[in-house]
Amino acid sequence: MFWKIARYSILFLLPLGFLSCGEYQKVLKDTDVTRKYEYAQKLYDEGDFKRANRLLEQIAPQFVGKPQGERVMFFFANSYFEIGDYNFAGYQFERFLKSYPRSDKAAEAAFLGAKSYYMLSPKYSLDQTDTDKALTKLQLFINSYPESEYTVEANAMAQELTTKKEKKAFEIAKQFVKLGEYYVLDYNLSAISSLDNFVNDYPGSVYREEALFQKFRATSNLAINSTFRKRKERLDEAMEAYNNLIKNYPETEFSKDAEKLLEAIQDELNKYTELENLAK
Repeated sequence: MFWKIARYSILFLLPLGFLSCGEYQKVLKDTDVTRKYEYAQKLYDEGDFKRANRLLEQIAPQFVGKPQGERVMFFFANSYFEIGDYNFAGYQFERFLKSYPRSDKAAEAAFLGAKSYYMLSPKYSLDQTDTDKALTKLQLFINSYPESEYTVEANAMAQELTTKKEKKAFEIAKQFVKLGEYYVLDYNLSAISSLDNFVNDYPGSVYREEALFQKFRATSNLAINSTFRKRKERLDEAMEAYNNLIKNYPETEFSKDAEKLLEAIQDELNKYTELENLAK
């Protein structure tokens, strides 16, 4: 009995689908702008953003400067957002804001435009151009609409993107440290420079503790493998990096590895002192 009912229901609904599709095709080809607008509104309200978008694309230019223009342009931009075409969504929301800066929808448009670029942000290991653009747009929105209902979400997205950029910068520096264990001088110098820049650029980073440890690791690798002439200076720099780590994080989670490196540095300092005394 159930299968009979289901079969008849499907057979009943199929003609309605064909009718809807047929009507849409007619409106798509129609030259009546008002009819296109009304049908696009109907599809938009029903959540059929893809088909609404096609109609809005046809009629949007004809509503520029007209009373319905603001409404059409917002729906047009948001339909792109809803179907996941974030490049066009971001572009269209920017156009909307330029055309209607005092619109009641301005805050929402600014937020959705920024969110469009946020959605385009790739994983941390890839080029972060879209991440930078998203951060700029999000910060502009936060500064322009600090009391908006979207501000909390915008701040959360900005923090997520900032952490992503931090991770990229930190992983590059860590890679230099790792390479420095095999190719020593050049990579360790690059690691130290990258880690210093990282700590300065992201003072509140969640990776700061590890960055300080990795700097100690890099300075240790560099010092231990340096020539006698440069060893003392670099051993002192390694000790300074260790002290900086412990000063900022007395209970650091890297204490075990840091202590092993410290022992190696102290041994090298003792050897250097002995050799220096012999030379006298």
